[in-house]
Amino acid sequence: MSDFLTSLVAVVAVLGFMILIHEFGHYAVAKWLGVRVEQFAIGFGKRLIGFRKGETDYRINALPLGGYVKMAGENPMDERTGDSGEFLSHPRWHRFLIAIAGPAMNILLAIVLLTLVYAVHYEYPAVYDEPTVVGWVFKDTPAAKAGFQIGDRITRIDGIANPTWKDVTMKEDLSPGQPLDVVVDRNGQLLEKTVVPEAAGVDQIGQAGWAPNESKVIITDLTSDMPAEKAGLKEGDEIVALDGKPLPAIAAMIESLESTKDKPVTLTVLRDGKTLNFTVQPVLIEKRYRIGVGSMPMKTKTLALGDAFRLSLHENRQNAMLILELVKKMAERKISMRSIEGPIRIGQAAGEAARSKGWTPLMELTAAISLNLGIFNLLPIPILDGGVILFLIIEGLMRRDISLAIKERVYQAAFVFLVLFAVMVIYNDLMKTIPGLADRLP
Repeated sequence: MSDFLTSLVAVVAVLGFMILIHEFGHYAVAKWLGVRVEQFAIGFGKRLIGFRKGETDYRINALPLGGYVKMAGENPMDERTGDSGEFLSHPRWHRFLIAIAGPAMNILLAIVLLTLVYAVHYEYPAVYDEPTVVGWVFKDTPAAKAGFQIGDRITRIDGIANPTWKDVTMKEDLSPGQPLDVVVDRNGQLLEKTVVPEAAGVDQIGQAGWAPNESKVIITDLTSDMPAEKAGLKEGDEIVALDGKPLPAIAAMIESLESTKDKPVTLTVLRDGKTLNFTVQPVLIEKRYRIGVGSMPMKTKTLALGDAFRLSLHENRQNAMLILELVKKMAERKISMRSIEGPIRIGQAAGEAARSKGWTPLMELTAAISLNLGIFNLLPIPILDGGVILFLIIEGLMRRDISLAIKERVYQAAFVFLVLFAVMVIYNDLMKTIPGLADRLP
């Protein structure tokens, strides 16, 4: 199967499952509370296939852009009969439970999926267990200008004490153009510094210009048909020297290649206890000289179910806070809207996960998408579940319904906003995906 078809099948399966779970949450709680469900739909527009059971039409529609559960009497502009099966005939707390059930199901699914992954195959970068010691500082970067040095141990960043490299990376990514207060331990002396990560890449995320300390530079990723593979290098090789000089970090090689450009380089590696030398010819790809190697050693654990569940709760809580911080910073225009991934980029990620070894990469991606979908739907935007919840809270405090005229205008404005938002996300996706177009993004 081609990469495109793999990506298409994977993204349809993942997003279809997410939508099904979300809408089932609304459906199950509505039925439990006695609300009559007229349609349970995946997609919008014209009905393609389906079946009717009891009072509900279960259907798949022509436009695969989401889904919905249509309940009797849920539209405040429709004529109400007072039937107990109508949505608006139920008390506000019933309607609140129905509205929140969809996002809650997505968040619950994310917790369950990560629990299963961690209980079977918990894999993470080995550097996350290592002290946050700087192993390399790129020249002319914010970190270099702020005075960071190789060997500095980051003891605090933006209020987080004793951070892991995961904490450091998240703060760095979310702070393009924004000052980060950092405390480092340099030979026992605590130094306070401020670094302003620069926006980089097509996603315009922050980069400070430092890299973690690596005790060994081991090739964990070898790109096919690239110079390193053609020269005979293999995954598992430990690179000990570049052009005869010790290699302290893969970042040092990246910076060196920018200086030597297309000049052949000699890599000295350890393989099965033997020292081997390889001559590699770098190539220019996307404005950078590369040889096609990556070094990200991973650790693998199998956790007890209770430990896996607790870790899943921690990771999902941390990721949820990260999503909310990203939304807040985008609203404040502190981070580019280009950091948002749309359906095209999600499809690419799903295809890569589906082609990876084992089932856990796709499960982890599904959990991440499910959590994002749950959090996004809880945002207080009319039309979304969060908007419905907001209206219910306001009406509860007012002890009366908001007028239909106001609701209609708010929903119209929200609809226009969501359409424009979707257009922008898809446009960004196209610019990031189609070669040569990324540089046209503002």
